Formats: sequence, structure tokens, C-alpha cells
Amino acid sequence: MIHSKQTAFSGYGCEDVDPRGFVSLMDLYENNYMRLHRLIPDVAALPNNSISHLPGCLSLHLTVLERTQFTTTVYLTYYFEESTQSIAEPALTVRLYHDAHQVEVLTGHLQHGRKRYDHIPEKAIHIKWKFNRFLYKWLGYCLYLGHQFSISEKQSAVVAKSSNESNKMPQNKQKNKLIDISRSNNK
Repeated sequence: MIHSKQTAFSGYGCEDVDPRGFVSLMDLYENNYMRLHRLIPDVAALPNNSISHLPGCLSLHLTVLERTQFTTTVYLTYYFEESTQSIAEPALTVRLYHDAHQVEVLTGHLQHGRKRYDHIPEKAIHIKWKFNRFLYKWLGYCLYLGHQFSISEKQSAVVAKSSNESNKMPQNKQKNKLIDISRSNNK
């Protein structure tokens, strides 16, 4: 028998455990990995800065912050223009664990900075739940709209050239180099 508080989370998985417990949080990390993998089919080939454009939708921005053998850390956001400044909202830093097939939110800024966590403490499971549940829903929405960071054959050559150049470039200049991945080029 499923408890009433668990029915709110039906359909995302792990209905037989406490929906705010550690085990179901790990299940949520796995579900986020599967969704992010659909959004970014080839993380290794992705340039450090990418944009997914869709007609009539906000552009989704992705920046690779760190790559290691077992993990990749990325920053995902939309940018809103308000008067003279650009506001990143929502803004999440997430780490992909390639060997464990999990994704964890490391930092998050939501609701125009009213919910801002530059570091989520290990023991703050309720905060991890909120941000990872938000990521789950946001990734679902992005996939529903059709966002994807994929690389066409034409863009692969540009990415390879850019990778070689960015390896020679100082780290602070790499952030300024932007490769635009557009769904209109993937036809």
C-alpha cells in the first residue's frame, strides 16, 4: 500500500520509499542523469560553451565548468534581459557522475536570487531534494520543448578546432569563447 504523501511523486520512480529520504534522492539523481543524457547525448564532445536555440522559446545556455575522468560539472541557465543587465534564472551548477550514472545539483539560484545556495551542505537533504526535484522538472520541460545540445558533422569540425584552440588558451579567455549549437543547423 502506498502512503498518501508518496502519491504526489508517483511516476518519477521509487514509490516504495520515503519520498524525501536518501534512497529516493539517489533515484532522483539517476532520473536526472537519464534526462540530462537525453539533453546532452555526447558530453565528451560538447564544447565548453553551448546554446540550444528553439524558435519562440528562451535559449538554454550550458557552460562546462570542469571535466575529469569520472565527472563533468556544468552550469545551466536561461538569460533574461532586464533594462541594462542580463539575469541568469534559473541558474544551476550540476555534476554528472559518469560511472554512477547520476546527476547532483551543487549550487542553485532560483526566484530572482531569493533561493540562492552557492554551496549545498551534505546533510541538508531537504535542500538537495528541492533543487534536484526542480532540475528533474526543468529538464523534462526542456526536453518537451525540444532542446538538445547535439553536434552535427559540420559543427564537429568547429568543435575540434575550438578544443585545440581552447587547450592553448588561458582559462579566463576560454570563458569568453562561445560556440553556438542551434537546432536549425542540425537538419
